[in-house]
Amino acid sequence: MATELLLSLLKRNAVDAADTCDTGNEYDGRMGLRISSIFVIMVGSMIAAVFPVLAKRFGGAGIPPQAYFIAKYFGSGVIIATAFIHLLAPAEEALTDECLTGPISEYCWVEGIILITIVFMSFVELMVMRYSHSSSSHERGIEDMGEGMSDMPVKDGLDHSRKHCDTAMEKNDFTSSEEYAAQLTGIFILEFGIVFHSIFIGLTLAVSGPEFITLYIVLVFHQTFEGLGLGARLATIPWPESKSSTPYILGIVYSLTTPVAIAVGLGVRNVYPPTGRTTLIVNGVFDSISAGILIYTGLVELIAHEFMFSSSFRRAPIRVVLSAFALLCLGAGLMAHSALSLSLSLSLSGPQLLYQNNLRYSLLYQDPLFL
Repeated sequence: MATELLLSLLKRNAVDAADTCDTGNEYDGRMGLRISSIFVIMVGSMIAAVFPVLAKRFGGAGIPPQAYFIAKYFGSGVIIATAFIHLLAPAEEALTDECLTGPISEYCWVEGIILITIVFMSFVELMVMRYSHSSSSHERGIEDMGEGMSDMPVKDGLDHSRKHCDTAMEKNDFTSSEEYAAQLTGIFILEFGIVFHSIFIGLTLAVSGPEFITLYIVLVFHQTFEGLGLGARLATIPWPESKSSTPYILGIVYSLTTPVAIAVGLGVRNVYPPTGRTTLIVNGVFDSISAGILIYTGLVELIAHEFMFSSSFRRAPIRVVLSAFALLCLGAGLMAHSALSLSLSLSLSGPQLLYQNNLRYSLLYQDPLFL
């Protein structure tokens, strides 16, 4: 009897693991609402990402400077919370799922992938900064040689002052070039991480089950807040005239990513398994990469550069610094709270799903333990 019970439990665990990995999804209709999410999220994301750029380009559009200040630092908090709460935690959950076996379950892959991503991002930025430094120095050297060969030396009482002025202007030009290269690298890294993340949350929303309404509401705020953070960053970069369309393109690409992913998810709703083995691994790996990108961007670009190494912040009144830090904490807190709301909605459906699974197994095995 004991042997039969043990074999029954082992068989049940094996089928349970296979079912967890190979099952379909919880799609339960409500197609009209799901289609509406495509347009609602697209409009909210596009307004949040593009409006700061438009407003700043066309004279502020009557918006006070405080609005940009709020959007910039509130958005920084949103991005940092997204990295830790909305990316790292789901990646950990996906890659440690009990149905995954083999090498994927024998190492802390999430932390390893994040470490590799952060090191790679720092290497990329280092190379970009070094290349821009060498390029600027080379161009400046050629200009100086040309000026030295074409102009006769002139000495007067203002010569010393002119030398100091020229040196200061050259230093400012060089610093401006370096800062622009750093900002450009940072914004592309940020866009890359956010877009990857947005693809998978769109697919998840498309095939979600009882928690769809809550997930819908949370993702509207999630994508709008993220777009606000991205748009505020796009607006602060001094784009040259030849690249004036770049911030709009980046904002529109971000706003279209999740809606397109939702549409694709609806198209494959009958075959897309969100808890399948391949899906779990792909989601976990790409969420880990995106988490590494946003952690690097948040801690290095948004906190270290803005708060610790910024000359403007060193000269700013303490109330400005504390206000910026409070806005960062507010953005991070609200983004973390949105994840809590989603977790609570998912936990409410847990007992019902557990009962349904136990009932299915009892009917399958005719086990008296469940009868």
